[in-house]
Amino acid sequence: MQHEEFYLQMSDGFTLYGQGWHPESEAKAAICLVHGLGEHTGRYAHVAEKLVANGYAILGCDLRGHGKTGGPRGHFPNYEQVMKDIQSILAFLKEKYPTQPTFLYGHSMGGSIALNYCLRMKPVLSGVVATSPGLKPGTELSSTLLALGKILYSVVPTFGLDNGLDRNNLSRDLSVIERYNADPLVHPKISARFAMDFLSSGTWALEHASEFALPLLIQVGSLDHLVSVPAIREFAQKAPGVEFKEWQGLFHETHNEPEKEQVLDTMVDWLNRHLT
Repeated sequence: MQHEEFYLQMSDGFTLYGQGWHPESEAKAAICLVHGLGEHTGRYAHVAEKLVANGYAILGCDLRGHGKTGGPRGHFPNYEQVMKDIQSILAFLKEKYPTQPTFLYGHSMGGSIALNYCLRMKPVLSGVVATSPGLKPGTELSSTLLALGKILYSVVPTFGLDNGLDRNNLSRDLSVIERYNADPLVHPKISARFAMDFLSSGTWALEHASEFALPLLIQVGSLDHLVSVPAIREFAQKAPGVEFKEWQGLFHETHNEPEKEQVLDTMVDWLNRHLT
């Protein structure tokens, strides 16, 4: 396996840190990774190892305000720029692998971004994998917090709010939580502007789910309360061409659960069946 680190300039001149994992022989397909809120691409090294072992190349960038990328923690200037950033990362991936099938893979926040990107930008892809996509919060937000977010949205858009993530619901594997808590690149912040944009984007995606035009695999744990499992079920019911797997008893990070090999095998099997 080959590992690379790189820096990639976005359409507005902002630079993202990125990394990729590549097989020694020719890749049969290339995958663009979009990570979750408050985390970074480094937490997917074991996922990448599994994919590379099965002939896939995968790369992604630490998004703005995340990981080794600069900017206020958890902040994006607007949702349109989020879409442009994914477009730039996919274009970079396509430059490296111009003839191979291309897939988009997002987890949690990244899963919601991936679904929104495909609905809004209509990309040419072989398929999409979304795990635990954050279409709605697992717990309904208070009216006071929503009102505060609306005020800060325009007045102090970069103001960092606590994302309220219950780390104990990440995985039933306690070592995963211990590593998460000790990771200096992990943070608990989301900006006022992105918080409101992110909530709106999930609602919009649910309203437009029937327009999803690409093969799609969705996986989620039944005991995930960081995101709304009913909202994910709703999207899967509305969108055509979806393969939906709800893992009974699993928490939020299905790829970090004790059953992760089964979860990743399901992903690899689905990818293999959609190589076009």
